[in-house]
Amino acid sequence: MASRRSEQQSEIRLKVMRLISEIPEMSSRQVADAVGISNGSAYYVLNALIEKGLVKVENFKKNPKKGRYAYLLTPKGIREKSVLTHNFIELKRKEYRDLKNEIEALEEEAGLIGEFASEQFIKK
Repeated sequence: MASRRSEQQSEIRLKVMRLISEIPEMSSRQVADAVGISNGSAYYVLNALIEKGLVKVENFKKNPKKGRYAYLLTPKGIREKSVLTHNFIELKRKEYRDLKNEIEALEEEAGLIGEFASEQFIKK
């Protein structure tokens, strides 16, 4: 079973990869803001993705700001994003099942009846 830290790191990598696949010209600062991590962390994650061959960097050809780059997923990066997405969905499904079971146990303990009780509390 993966540790909570590695799950968080995988989730951050997935968020970064999703962002740059949608908006390749994002700066590391914009990535950091969108993901909710520090600029240094975003820079570290982007560089790690580049070193692993999951992302490549290209200069904007016609951009007046020649220092601007575009982050592009490589074919290997697209596959990795797919695997991370699958793993993330499975993790969230497990968390959902666990939470649902805990709610049902608490409802039973409190003398409430199944989903009907949950729906009443949600509507209030």
